[in-house]
Amino acid sequence: MRPEKKYLVDEITLHLEKSDFLFLADFTKVNVEEIAELRVNLGLEEAEFHVVKNRLLNVAAKARNLPALTQWLNGPTAVVLGGRNPSGVAKVLKRFSDEKKKLSVKGGVLGDRTLTQVEVAALAELPTIDVLKAQFLGLLNTPAKKMVTVLAAGPVSLLNVLKAKAEA
Repeated sequence: MRPEKKYLVDEITLHLEKSDFLFLADFTKVNVEEIAELRVNLGLEEAEFHVVKNRLLNVAAKARNLPALTQWLNGPTAVVLGGRNPSGVAKVLKRFSDEKKKLSVKGGVLGDRTLTQVEVAALAELPTIDVLKAQFLGLLNTPAKKMVTVLAAGPVSLLNVLKAKAEA
């Protein structure tokens, strides 16, 4: 491999090391201003948008032992990666795609698993991490709350009987 190609593969590999996930997108119809807008929105999720050569991305992905990406590496390809919240990044891509009707997600990788276009869309539908944390804490709190209610039921019933007896 020529030195300049080796440099580009190393650069892509560095980007792939930043994240446990990546999404591949077809950006054929998107102009430079819209890509700049998308990059700003992705930046809020600490993610990055890079246009890459398919062959070089494939070499870098193999070097990182990622699942095979060849099924999506046709035509113009951009890779979106970085950040700690794959669902948030998927939401940004979905919102941009819905608004502009120009960008299409081809697929992705989450951990060591490939994601289809449908699975990436489903990932975008998940609640935010803060909402999931609140729901989880609510689930943890429910048994304790019910236990307190059960334990308090005996004395409350006794007080109600005594109060009724006193009023009679």
